[in-house]
Amino acid sequence: MPANLTPEYLKAEQRFKEARSSAEKIVALEEMLTAIPKHKGTEKMQAELKRRLKKLHGAGQKKSAAKHALPVYYVKHEGAGQVALVGPPNSGKSSLLAALTHATPEVADYPFTTRLPLPGMMPFENIQIQLVDLPPLHADFPESWVPQAIRNADAVVLVLDLSEAAVLEQLTELLAQLEQAKISIGQRGGEPAWGFLSKPALLVGSHCDLPGAEDNFQVLAELWRERFRLLSVSARTGENLELLRRALFELLGIVRVYTKIRGSKPDRANPFVLPRGATVRDVAERVHKEIVTRLKFARIWGAGKFDGQMVQRDYLVEDNDVIELH
Repeated sequence: MPANLTPEYLKAEQRFKEARSSAEKIVALEEMLTAIPKHKGTEKMQAELKRRLKKLHGAGQKKSAAKHALPVYYVKHEGAGQVALVGPPNSGKSSLLAALTHATPEVADYPFTTRLPLPGMMPFENIQIQLVDLPPLHADFPESWVPQAIRNADAVVLVLDLSEAAVLEQLTELLAQLEQAKISIGQRGGEPAWGFLSKPALLVGSHCDLPGAEDNFQVLAELWRERFRLLSVSARTGENLELLRRALFELLGIVRVYTKIRGSKPDRANPFVLPRGATVRDVAERVHKEIVTRLKFARIWGAGKFDGQMVQRDYLVEDNDVIELH
């Protein structure tokens, strides 16, 4: 019997493979055990996951209590996806986090105000996206754990201060540090080099309301638009923040799907969030494991479809589709 592993399981499995400490592995294994489909085809896999967990917990009990704590960079994934805010000192990351979420980071004119990862939940229409403000990347004052925090995220936003004269040099330095950490971001073409982890990325220029910002943004766009989608914003005036919310949603590569029972209306307040490329079968598995085995077909409502169009289980769903499972 096939395992039919879910996207959530595969993401957790990837985090387990990248984990460097026992605490990280325990967290990833627990996520895998929660996300794995519960049926006869996965019984051996479930048993193996439990065995690994027991072994790791047993090893941890022999260490001091201090070593049981989760690593400083670990932020539990919440919402529809996790996006890491990455940038040089005083780039405006914390101001953006405060403007987009209910988080209250310390915002100051001096560098290195952010010392630990600070998450906040950004509302976008009917879902929440988790943003994580990280300490600045700087070659002279490196935080050794920041690259792993970036690896744990689903996507990356590079934040640069458009009023800074050396904005191009700062971007070059950021990319060099990410390369050194074997993190590949943006559209590079082809497969990433061996050992590199690829992350979708957005390049955001902050402080677009300040003098010189527009000219700097045009230069950035001319040089880097083939690799990154670029957006200029201002946390102070609110300029383009709504465009940024939409861009972050698109960056995560996810779709929202709603289900309905025959003769009723869909609950549009609580969509199922799936990766782009998901099928009707994936939706059915999210609703209930047993439905998958009995699924014959579905009816679908959405853009570019006629109402109630009959589709098969391998049909690719799109954002805001409504599905009626049969």
